[in-house]
Amino acid sequence: MLQGPSFDYRSLIEQSRVHSSVYYDENIFQEELDRIWYRTWVYVGHESEIPNRNDYVTKSIGPTPILMIRDRSGEVKLLLNKCPHRGNQLCAYQGGNRTTFTCPYHSWTFNNDGQLMGFAFADGYEGCDRKEFSLGRIPRIGIYRGLIFGSFAEEGPTLEEHLGGAKASIDQMLANAPSGELDLTAGFLQHRTKANWKFMLENETDGYHPAFVHSSIFSVADSGIGSLYGPDSTALTRDYGNGHTEFDLRPEWRKRGNPLEWFGTTEARLPAYAAAMREAYGDERAREIMIDGSPHIMIFPNLFIAEIQLFVLQPVAVNETIQHVTALQFRGTPDFNRRLRQQTMGSVGPAGLLLADDTEMYERNHRGAAIRDPEWLTLSRGLHRERRDERGYLVGHSTDEVPQRGIWRHYLDLMTE
Repeated sequence: MLQGPSFDYRSLIEQSRVHSSVYYDENIFQEELDRIWYRTWVYVGHESEIPNRNDYVTKSIGPTPILMIRDRSGEVKLLLNKCPHRGNQLCAYQGGNRTTFTCPYHSWTFNNDGQLMGFAFADGYEGCDRKEFSLGRIPRIGIYRGLIFGSFAEEGPTLEEHLGGAKASIDQMLANAPSGELDLTAGFLQHRTKANWKFMLENETDGYHPAFVHSSIFSVADSGIGSLYGPDSTALTRDYGNGHTEFDLRPEWRKRGNPLEWFGTTEARLPAYAAAMREAYGDERAREIMIDGSPHIMIFPNLFIAEIQLFVLQPVAVNETIQHVTALQFRGTPDFNRRLRQQTMGSVGPAGLLLADDTEMYERNHRGAAIRDPEWLTLSRGLHRERRDERGYLVGHSTDEVPQRGIWRHYLDLMTE
């Protein structure tokens, strides 16, 4: 059973400010693992990563390694990547196709449903019940439109209850595919950052920083994107509740009314994609989708959909986070997908210009958090002008800190319940 919190979190988190210690205190990090990462729904992967029976990939929930498997019957399973004998890492490969897993230490063998098949030198295990030595498993798996989530908690809200209004943004993303399906086949880059995971969580839907942190790439690219993050922007920040937050650029794209401007291109440059969209949705709806584009949403605690790419946050220590990132790929759109990969490499690849800017800020933030004065960090921007939209969600100006306040409200609920 979950024990009561060791900290008075209500004295550390207020409506519009947060105490610096929540970013660097090791004991707080350990409680976050128990109360957030090992209790809530956490994004793990996508069905397209394991398309065939017996496919598997190595994933994680927080710092815990897991195996995401499509077993012999075609069912998705999430198993802990740990041999129950002496705790050895069972599988070191990133992925493959296999019906069994054999521990390299003492050669215990398990099927891909997690059941122990046999011991090496079995004569020493007479009378042992193999069922007692099954692989650990994530007790709850939820799938929404191909996105696979897992929860260590035996009971709790359903995945759809957890996602709430964020489901509409997932639907918006998938509408950009004529087939309505993702095909995440581009592979993942891994960026290791010496900073607490919550700096990334807050930053992903922060519309206040891009005009300054990313000014160099905006000027080099000459894309006009910088104006979307200025005082005259009509874009919105949004709090969906449950920690899910959004930077909504649709008001700007609709004002301009140009299909695929969100993607920095035109229908004439992607004729096959545009034709497939019109065939799938009809002219009017296809035009609406291609104007709105893909969302910019952070789904608590670890899934960030950034228009053209998908990030997964993995906290491995209080001061260390790995960002796994891949280009979005939509089934049946090769011309569109090629450009998605190119833009992803240019922004978050090894020589990319965008993520390097953010990573510098994350690490500077983490170093700064330990400085004693001032102890409190403020999140008050736009507090006086936030409002409810037509669906009842809190929204604010594109540069307001509506998302950050929403994240911390949900965090406080989880850490004190």
